[in-house]
Amino acid sequence: MRKLTLILMMTAISAALQAQKVLNLWPDGAPNDNGDPDDKAELTVFLPNEKKATGRAIVMCPGGGYDHLAFQHEGTDWAGYFNQQGIAVFVLKYRMPHGNRKVPISDAQQAMRLVRQNAQQWHVKKNQVGIMGFSAGGHLASTIATHSKGDAKPDFQILFYPVITMDPAFTHRGSMVNFLGEKPKKKEIHEYSNDMQIDRSTPRAFIALSDDDHAVLPMNGANYYMECYRHDVPASLHIYPTGGHGWGYRATFDFHMEVLHELKAWLQSF
Repeated sequence: MRKLTLILMMTAISAALQAQKVLNLWPDGAPNDNGDPDDKAELTVFLPNEKKATGRAIVMCPGGGYDHLAFQHEGTDWAGYFNQQGIAVFVLKYRMPHGNRKVPISDAQQAMRLVRQNAQQWHVKKNQVGIMGFSAGGHLASTIATHSKGDAKPDFQILFYPVITMDPAFTHRGSMVNFLGEKPKKKEIHEYSNDMQIDRSTPRAFIALSDDDHAVLPMNGANYYMECYRHDVPASLHIYPTGGHGWGYRATFDFHMEVLHELKAWLQSF
C-alpha cells in the first residue's frame, strides 16, 4: 500500500507540472541537414522553484531507436521528480539522423551549450550540467559524454538501458543503422562504440538496466561500467532482475520506486 501511495504521489507531481518554455534549438537554421524539413530540434524547459534550485541541471535525451522519440515516459514525465530535488530539466527533441550521425550529435551539443549560456537566467551552475539518456538516447548521451569538449561536455551522465556499442554482434541493429547507415565503416563502428572511448576525463556515470532486456543486451551498459571502472571514472551500475526494455518513468515497472530512490541517492553523493 505504501509503495502504491508513493507511486501515485510521484505520478501526480509529474502530471501537474507544466513546461515553462519550448525553445527552437536552431532559430537561425540547423546544421547537418537530415533531409526532413519538418523535423525540428527543440528544448523543453522545466525549472524548479527558484528557492529550491540547487544549480544542477540535466539535459534529457529520450530513446526511440534513432527513429522516433519516447518523449513522455523517457522525457517530460521525469521533470517533476527532478524539479522536486531542485534540479532543472531540459528535455531534448533531437532530430533523427537518417544515417547522418552529426544531426543528433550537433543537437545534443547545442542543448548543452544553450543551458550553460543561459545559466544565470535559469539559476544553473555551469559546472553542474549533466546529460541523461534512454536506450538510443543513452547512446547519444554517452556519445556526448565521451566525445564532446568545452561547454558541450557534461559534468555527469545518467544512462537507462543504453545502447553503447555499435558492434553488429551486440548492438541494437535499428539504432546502429539509423545512426551510421546501412554499411558503416569499421572506423565509425569503433568510434561510436562508446565503451571504447572512455578515458579518465569521462564524467561520472549512473547506469540502470534490466537483466532480461532482450532489445538492448545488458552487456552494453555492463561493459560501459567496466570501462569506467578500468579508467577510474566513478560509476554506479544498477541491474534489476526483470523489467525488459523501455520502462522509463512508468510506474508499472516493478522496481520503479527503487530506481528513483537509488538515482536520488547517487545525485546526492557528489
